[in-house]
Amino acid sequence: MIKIGTALFEAAEQLEREKGISKDILVSSLCDALVAAYKKHIKDKDAPNVEAILDDQAGEIGVFRTKTVVENVEDENTQISINDAKEIDEDVELDDEVKIEVTPENFGRIAAQSAKQVITQRIREAERKMVLDEFLSKKGTLITGIIQRRTDRAVIVNIGKTDAIMPSREQIPGEYYKPGNRIRVFVLDVKETSKLPQVIVSQAHAEIVRELFELEVPEIEDGIVEIKSIAREAGFRTKLAVWSNDPSVDSVGACIGPRGTRIQTIVSELKNEKIDIVRYSEDPVEYIVNALSPARIVSVDILADEDDRHEAFVIVPDDQLSLAIGREGQNVRLAHRLTNWKIDIKSESQAREIESREQSMAENQYADEEVNNEEYIEEDEPVDEIAMEAIEETNQTGIDEEDQEIEEPNREDSEE
Repeated sequence: MIKIGTALFEAAEQLEREKGISKDILVSSLCDALVAAYKKHIKDKDAPNVEAILDDQAGEIGVFRTKTVVENVEDENTQISINDAKEIDEDVELDDEVKIEVTPENFGRIAAQSAKQVITQRIREAERKMVLDEFLSKKGTLITGIIQRRTDRAVIVNIGKTDAIMPSREQIPGEYYKPGNRIRVFVLDVKETSKLPQVIVSQAHAEIVRELFELEVPEIEDGIVEIKSIAREAGFRTKLAVWSNDPSVDSVGACIGPRGTRIQTIVSELKNEKIDIVRYSEDPVEYIVNALSPARIVSVDILADEDDRHEAFVIVPDDQLSLAIGREGQNVRLAHRLTNWKIDIKSESQAREIESREQSMAENQYADEEVNNEEYIEEDEPVDEIAMEAIEETNQTGIDEEDQEIEEPNREDSEE
């Protein structure tokens, strides 16, 4: 047995306190390292029934080999004679298994070198797995981090046991990320690598708005108010569709809070990003009207309502057109993403022009059809004249035949 003292156990306990790595991982790593070193020492990597046993009471560790008790030994590596076995244990019988210590002399230095490499590798693997498990469970949630540094394409954020990456596409446009500042980020993805897991975080994702509302609005956390849909252009504007499962609770009012305290907290967290809270409705017309808020709507016509196609035509007052469309089309774009309806917006004057144009086209088409019908009739006139002449000839022929029938008897009478 190799004397290791109590230092190893003290180091294992300290590692468990500081990094949360279990003491058992360190002990098993040491045993595996000792077995690997022994097999290398005897130049037999496939040696069976070899194990390392740690006696934590005595502070000793050794290599043991399990052998079967037989009458006549054929393989010294796996068998032991009954006489040799009884020197170890008097109660042993044939076909029993006994553990024989095979720790080589002066094996401590070799074992220590091997153990150092294995233990270091196992600790890294354990730490990587702990970080991976921790942040996989946090995927899709908000966490707080500290900005470490900026690069050309990303912001590095320390989130505890590892550093997360916030790519440029996940940053709020125009926002300055100063090292040392604390920020809330949304855990977007966790990727396993050969080193520590790579955690991707975001401040531009729409779900960060949902998380903030769940934190600030108790009715959402309790399930009384439900967030149906979110459309966001980070740093500029967000539209949020909410629904109340309790008729006595106003979904919009609950999100705004008394004197707007709840919504103001969220707006401040999002660096004064504008938030429109609209009431969700199963009626597509009402839902589209709410989604285009704050613009006033004159009418909504449903052009198509199918599984893969939803289109609506919206008319607004002339003075509301720019408000309904929004700056660079932002309002209607967010309304489209919020409702999943394709929305075509026109002012009342534009709608009248379109209606007048369509009516004019319809009248022109009707006039063209009338002209075509007249031309068709004129072309058919010769055919009608031939038909009438044929009918008159037929009628005349019938009359002549009747006259002949009447005249014939008269002829006979005259002969008589």
